[in-house]
Amino acid sequence: MSTDDLAQQLHDKATRGIALSAEEQTRLEAWYVEQDQEESTLLDTTRAPQQLATLHTHIETALTQLHTVTQRIQELTAQNTAARREIAVLQGQLMQTRSREPA
Repeated sequence: MSTDDLAQQLHDKATRGIALSAEEQTRLEAWYVEQDQEESTLLDTTRAPQQLATLHTHIETALTQLHTVTQRIQELTAQNTAARREIAVLQGQLMQTRSREPA
């Protein structure tokens, strides 16, 4: 069993209120320190502003694309509406033509 697995089991026991031996408690606390260090590395504040700026750039790009697609959808909707009206008019004319023809 790996050290990480053992630590996770100790963590599980501790969170369930099961008493740990002094040695187990020491191992668990050391594992917590390791986890905190890994998390701190991931959340490195010196890189955070750059990552945030990159994220903002991606968001702005996505919003621009969304705006473009929205405009295109609105244009197509207007064209479809006009086409439906024209079809309705043509169908009406066809019905009138058919009603005038002798059977």
